[in-house]
Amino acid sequence: MYLPQHFAAGDADAIIARLSRRWSGTLITIDSDGAPVASHIPILWDAEKRIATGHIARANPQWKQGPGKGLIVLKGPEAYVTPSWYLSKAEHGKTVPTWNYEAVHLTGDVEWFDDAARLETLVRQLSSVHEHGRAVPWTIEDAPRPYIDALLRGFIGVTLKAERVEAKRKLSQNKSDADFGGVERGMTAGDEPMAHEVAALMRETRALSDDPDGN
Repeated sequence: MYLPQHFAAGDADAIIARLSRRWSGTLITIDSDGAPVASHIPILWDAEKRIATGHIARANPQWKQGPGKGLIVLKGPEAYVTPSWYLSKAEHGKTVPTWNYEAVHLTGDVEWFDDAARLETLVRQLSSVHEHGRAVPWTIEDAPRPYIDALLRGFIGVTLKAERVEAKRKLSQNKSDADFGGVERGMTAGDEPMAHEVAALMRETRALSDDPDGN
């Protein structure tokens, strides 16, 4: 990932946990012909061990490539930035369109597994994360055991041991206060919900930048 220092996020683990609770990750590996192969999978992140774990369908041939290097991409909210929001546009016109977004890249060794007990533990953990907070959380015990056993036989688990973690928040940090404010107001005034999310992230990031100690 191209990661200028002013867009580097210092709280990578927190961003990974937040993004993986909301969106799937994209697991990218290279097949025997040198072509990239991608699957969209749920992700559990172990910050201490630096391991991401997920699963794909056994019918998905990606796992047959065996162990090797891989990349998991986690993306957060994103929004288009029009140059018309920059106050500096009226001054010199040296502005162009861009995007604001959050993203994390996890790069490392990929391994596959099909142990039934390990897969069940993974499903339980994923369910616990995503069912947390619901009035009646779903658990494996809510489904017939033979049905669960059959489903587990149809899964292949995957781990990625992260050798490199790159977390990026491109949220107009490199802009002047005037241009930053113009972008934030422009996104807030629109009717795109994700742009509103990006505007909120911009405000949060600017506040941390202005007061890095949280005081």
